[in-house]
This record gives sequence, structure tokens and C-alpha cells, in this order.
Amino acid sequence: MKAVFLDYDTVSDGDLDTTALRAAVGNLELCDADDARIVERMRDADIVLVNKVELSRELLGAPRLKLVAAAGTGTNNIDVAAARELGVGVCNVRGYCTASVVQHTWGLILSLTQHLSEYSKLVGSGEWGQNEMRTVASHPIRELNGRILGIIGWGELGRGVAQVAKTFGMRLLIANRPGATPRPERVSLDQLLATADVVSLHCPLTEATRGLIGARELALMKPDALLINTARGGLLDGRALAAALNAGRLGGAGIDVLPQEPPQPGEPLLGPGIPNLLVTPHVAWAAREARQRCLDEMAANIRDFAAGGHRSRVV
Repeated sequence: MKAVFLDYDTVSDGDLDTTALRAAVGNLELCDADDARIVERMRDADIVLVNKVELSRELLGAPRLKLVAAAGTGTNNIDVAAARELGVGVCNVRGYCTASVVQHTWGLILSLTQHLSEYSKLVGSGEWGQNEMRTVASHPIRELNGRILGIIGWGELGRGVAQVAKTFGMRLLIANRPGATPRPERVSLDQLLATADVVSLHCPLTEATRGLIGARELALMKPDALLINTARGGLLDGRALAAALNAGRLGGAGIDVLPQEPPQPGEPLLGPGIPNLLVTPHVAWAAREARQRCLDEMAANIRDFAAGGHRSRVV
């Protein structure tokens, strides 16, 4: 079988071991992302590996294509319905980046809680040397002990973030799944937003969760609460969040995902001077160990497919 990884450069800069992938297929081509050459590269491919490239119905109709192996959990960049109609298999990788995402989530929470960026700037500007007491009291630092962490999305990632919260002595609230039957050990989204000191999003992007956090929901949150999103950009109304931060109606936000990536001009969360906002370029998943694990899991999926199995199959 011939396989082509359409955008390998979005997964590795040469720091990963491709031995397992190469062993899983007879002929593997690793490509840098190039939209102009996608059709050409897919023409003779039996298997397409993809991270961020969008695969439309037209592209999925490539003459030899039998399997699309996604480099991650999400398949929203693949027309899954078309793949099903065309008889093209689709598989994803689950659970490969849990430790990395949990680590990044807590990096955002702790950076915002301790105001690390702001205090570092005060040191660099010389303010600390000029007025020590004013520097120390310039940004409110709160202990996490006894405060409430609200988790929206109680899957592997949400549970991982909650596990770390115990080490800080935080209490936990879990939101009921949007559109699902309420569970007695969980609370409504509105109750969670109104009660939690830190809200962390870990749910998939579906029709039920798109735009889950908008102006109304942000208005329910405490004025010193933190909002963290390492899940999907479409869960959140960025314009409403920017407005809440600019107006001082929210304590801070840590954002690793945007609705459009790379961001387009006019992205509201990249506007100048938004206070208490940390935006990172969708790197929560990107620890080297996690990326290597992802490649190895893709190889396992391909080997299983070749043997007639259905490992990690979405289609």
C-alpha cells in the first residue's frame, strides 16, 4: 500500500521516530502542507494520513483511497458522511495527549492565578526596584485551596484536569452534558458557571455544544473567575469573551484554540490590550511524547486496517 501524510510538518519538525509508521505501510511519503498539491499527492494513495488539512467529498473521491488516518481525536476536518458513502474508512487516535493537555491546562490556570506575565513585565521594566510594595500588590493573587473547579466535558481530559485539582485542595463541579439526560451527581451548566472559580472546557464540538459559552453564559460567571478552553474554539464566542475581559467582568481567560486556525484578521481574541488573557497557538497536545504516541497509534490503526480490523474506526 502507498500512504501519504499530507501535512507531516504540522506534527513534527524532525524530532519524531517514524519507524512504526514506515513498517505499517510499504511506501510512505511525508509531506509539508501544500494545498496546491493535495490532489496530486492523493491520486495514487491507498492511505492518507492527515492532521489539519480539510478533506472534502471531492478529495475523498481519490481513485485508490481506502483509509484516512487522522493524527488526533477530532475528525471535524474530514467529511465523515462523504467518506461513509464512498466506502472510505476513517480512524482517529484517542487518549494520546491526555498528560500533555492536562499539563497545559494547569499551566494556563496557574499563570493566570499568579499573574506570571504581569509580574515578569514589572521586573523587566524596573518597577520592582523602584517600588517593591506597589509591585507586590499590583495584581491580586489567590490561593486555589478551597476554591471550586468547574469541568465541562467529563471525559478522559476532564477527569485528568480534575485529578490535579485535588493536589491544590480544590472542590469540584461537573456540568451535565448538553442535550443529555441530567445526572444527579452533576449540575446544570448555569449553576456551574455561577458557582465555579475556574471553568475548564473539555467537551467535543458538536451541534449541541457549538457556541456553548456566549455573552449570557459569561454574565453568569463570577467577576474574578477564570475561563480555560483547551478543547475547541467553536465552543466559545470570542467577541463576547473579549468584551467581558475588557469590561473587567471576568478575572481572566486562558485560550489554546480558536474557531479558525491559523487565525484570520479580525479575530476578536487577538485584539490589542485585552487584559488577563493568555492565548497559545493550539499547542496543549504538542508535547513531544504525545506527538510520538500519536504517530505510533496511527501506525497501529493502519496495521489493524490492513488485517481487516476496525481499531479506532470512526467510519
